[in-house]
Amino acid sequence: MLTTQDLLTTQDLILIEARVTNEGPNVGLAYGLWFVLGFLSGHRFYLGRPISAICQIVLFVVLIGFVWLLVDAFLIPGMVRAKQAEIRDRLVAQALARL
Repeated sequence: MLTTQDLLTTQDLILIEARVTNEGPNVGLAYGLWFVLGFLSGHRFYLGRPISAICQIVLFVVLIGFVWLLVDAFLIPGMVRAKQAEIRDRLVAQALARL
């Protein structure tokens, strides 16, 4: 079975990775938002998770959200990778559509 590496040139793959880096979320910024605006779930809004951000804000009022906020400190890298993978998949699909 053919993979995307077989269908796209190295130059296309490099361009896609550069765009993922430029357009994708930044782990440092996500942690900064978590630290400064954690109680408002700024990091979750930044990472494109508005539903869970709103739930976290509501639960924060009941103190459950504080625990969730601490758990997010460990989840941020995975959320950034998931968002980058989403962008990468979109860009690969666009590149394949041009073929």
